[in-house]
Amino acid sequence: MIIDMHSHFFPEHIPDLEKQFGEPNWPWIKHVEPGKAMLMYGKQEFRPVYSACWDVDVRIGEMDRDGIDVQLFCATPVMFAYMRKAEHALECARIFNDNALEMAARSKGRMRALCQVPLQDTDAACRELSRSMKAGHVGVQIGNHVGDRDLDDEGIIAFLQHCANENAAVLVHPWDMFGGERTSKHMMGWTVSMPAETQLSIVAMILGGAFDRLPKNLRICFAHGGGSFAFLLGRLENAWHNRDIARGKSEHPPSHYCDRFAVDSAVFDDRALRLLVEVMGEDRVMLGSDYPFPLGELSIGKLVRESKFLDSGAKQKILGDNAAAFFNLKG
Repeated sequence: MIIDMHSHFFPEHIPDLEKQFGEPNWPWIKHVEPGKAMLMYGKQEFRPVYSACWDVDVRIGEMDRDGIDVQLFCATPVMFAYMRKAEHALECARIFNDNALEMAARSKGRMRALCQVPLQDTDAACRELSRSMKAGHVGVQIGNHVGDRDLDDEGIIAFLQHCANENAAVLVHPWDMFGGERTSKHMMGWTVSMPAETQLSIVAMILGGAFDRLPKNLRICFAHGGGSFAFLLGRLENAWHNRDIARGKSEHPPSHYCDRFAVDSAVFDDRALRLLVEVMGEDRVMLGSDYPFPLGELSIGKLVRESKFLDSGAKQKILGDNAAAFFNLKG
């Protein structure tokens, strides 16, 4: 079974959230012609999309084209709404979570959904996770931070503990990237800041002591190959051993924690994939495409399938077996 565990969706139609909540600048979708639309953030254009975001038949057709048996999908991160009122973010999450399950049902088992939660409110996030898992989601997608709160924040640790208790797999996706004007040109927010955001969130969990406090049965995966983590692990390790201040609250050196999380394979380069597998191990890398966006892998699975250094067993683990175990999917 070939499983793409990182893809996104956006419903064809959603309520007018700006009108519903009485606040401006909520995301919405503007259909510009058949099969094509623009994701809007208030009056500002955010991203052009096409029907694969909402049309199950189109999506399955493209999965068949790329040889994908099952695809996990989750909301476009612009919908997290972490900086909104918690009750509004909760209602937004429910709208998207229910829509995702409707799409999954139409796919006849080919698509499985990850829910979203109002992470700014720990209690509400835990309740929505429990509701969603009972309804049929296979895990949850969260952003890598909530404002200035990183993944070692007490409230977020409590939520991750709840995920472990509920046997819910977690996908961490970067969003709200830093950099401001310096990365506003040439999509550098996505090519520079996004990998750095993921590196920051992994390091925050390590040095902030989150992994030491969380149970080992927590299944947590970081998108986009873990960002810049694998490449910069040596620098992080050197700092930990040579400067007390660089150790934070962690009980062990950073490399000790590489078996506590997984990453996807969306690195787009065979040399990067080799390093990623060497650092993380072939059991903790899963096929992830970031479909159906242009910065995703356009021919899903090609990088792994055509890899010169992976043997057939390692390829099968990355292409499907690891995700099947991580998300408790049955063949």
